[in-house]
Amino acid sequence: MKGASMPVYEFRCEACGPFDAHHAMAQVPRSQNCPACGADARRVFSAVGLSRANSARARVIDDAARTADAPDVVRSLPRQPGAPGAAPAVTRDPRHAKLPRP
Repeated sequence: MKGASMPVYEFRCEACGPFDAHHAMAQVPRSQNCPACGADARRVFSAVGLSRANSARARVIDDAARTADAPDVVRSLPRQPGAPGAAPAVTRDPRHAKLPRP
């Protein structure tokens, strides 16, 4: 498959240890010859990495994991609506005009 990335699968040779091999998902063998010694190596089932580092979702998950051990420090309270210096809340939704005002 030229130009397409294929998943990496882990195999383990009894003599040489683990090695990785690229295969199409529909054509993954249960065993493969070891590239070092040629012996039969069985496929190892392990967790897959489906996330891409540049996706927004991966960044959010990484940020959440980071803050579990070292949370961000809040130095001040957020500005309340109507407080001096706070931007007024403006909405353009016509349904909001029908809501009661405080």
